Amino acid sequence: MTGRIFAQCWMSIFMASAVGAATNSALVEVSLEEAVMLGLKNNRGLRVQQYEPVIAGAYESIERGIFDPELFAEAAYGKENATEVSRSTIDQFQVEGSETEGTVGVRQFLATGTEIEAAVSTEYSESNRSPEQQQARVGLTVTQQLLRGLGPSVNLAGVRQAEIDTEASQFELRGYTEALIADIETTYWQYVAAREAINVFEKSLEIARTQLEEVEARIEVGDLPSNEAAAANAEVALRNQNLIDARSLLTEQRYTLMRLVKPDWLATPADSFKAISRPTVDAVIETDVNASINLALLSRPEIREAELRVRRGKLETVVTRNGRLPKLELFINLGKTGYADAFKESFEDLDGPGYDATVGIGFSQALGNRTARGRDLIARTEVLKSEEALANLRDLVRFDVLLALNELDRARLQISATSQTRVYREQTLQAEQDRFEVGTSTALDVALTQRDLVDSQIAEIRARVAYLNARVRLYLAEGSLLERRGLSVAR
Repeated sequence: MTGRIFAQCWMSIFMASAVGAATNSALVEVSLEEAVMLGLKNNRGLRVQQYEPVIAGAYESIERGIFDPELFAEAAYGKENATEVSRSTIDQFQVEGSETEGTVGVRQFLATGTEIEAAVSTEYSESNRSPEQQQARVGLTVTQQLLRGLGPSVNLAGVRQAEIDTEASQFELRGYTEALIADIETTYWQYVAAREAINVFEKSLEIARTQLEEVEARIEVGDLPSNEAAAANAEVALRNQNLIDARSLLTEQRYTLMRLVKPDWLATPADSFKAISRPTVDAVIETDVNASINLALLSRPEIREAELRVRRGKLETVVTRNGRLPKLELFINLGKTGYADAFKESFEDLDGPGYDATVGIGFSQALGNRTARGRDLIARTEVLKSEEALANLRDLVRFDVLLALNELDRARLQISATSQTRVYREQTLQAEQDRFEVGTSTALDVALTQRDLVDSQIAEIRARVAYLNARVRLYLAEGSLLERRGLSVAR
């Protein structure tokens, strides 16, 4: 069906057991790829968006229906009781009679501006002044527009516009799908980062408690003054404070991820869900500014949709420009008639001499024609407006790509920088602990150094996640995220 999402997992096959496990309290392990597939399957916003191409396709069918043949039939019965005057004797006399007639036929409007109608009719009349009479007629009527409404370019404009609307809705669906995938991936990595941050805070809290025990033990034997315990206790409290905030952030990220992936999981316990993908950067991608910009200008669904809107507007100007012309039509009406006093014989008499033929021409034009001129002006102005909007959108896309490349480059450099910072702070902490052991440093100095190490560990985690998210944002800016994930939107 139009708008249906077809997806193939690009790194691992989605396991049905993981979905089934969500119905109970068992542990549900979800990789990044599985999270994306679940989001495409269960996200309610995407389900709503998938209806748009279907609706647009229905309008396309409606426009094509204008050219469908139409079967029509008419039947009428009339009765008369009147007084007439004889022209020869000037006497008045009563006339009573009745008339029954029926018509059946087919008519069709063609893209050339031609309307064709073929019909068969019969008429039965009786009167007290004349014998019964049956009349049969086979007729053909052709009406051709000569100015307004002439030619396929104007008459098929509605169909072409509906086709463009259908294609535009598919690009809109593609854009929504790409944005959803980017949302899921970035939220997934933010959840993973929040979880790894908790591991760092838990370890740092354990170290702080161990250090507090050591300080208290040395105070008891008189190796340290009693005021050294204050710094150690403060550090334990601070680490616990950081851990509380980290756990709250993890819960918030979990709720956000669940809403995108599978809203039913919002009711599951927090410890029953586990994101198993790790924020590892296997390889740094090579980037080319010009290549990325050119790809974005060709692939971004917003640009493709805007280009279609410009084409649609130009088709509208064809209609409005034609609408300014006068209405001039040529019509031809041909008929063959048979007469008899019985129904069957009237049709048998169609090969007799009775016939009728009419040829004519009709003209009409609104004086001033302000309505048609106004519509044409609006249509032409809308095209100019759409072209300017398209040019502006291309500028914005270039800007988006440049920002995405800049962020990707920054995140790449930060991975190495934060790693080096973490290594040096580990060495600094070890040196500070050694000095504390020999009595040349204080517990506060050790705590501050330990705090710096925790900050560098968190920064390193965030740098890796920032790089992965920056890469997703670049693919989104290029309009290539679906293809890079092995996904497509059916047309």
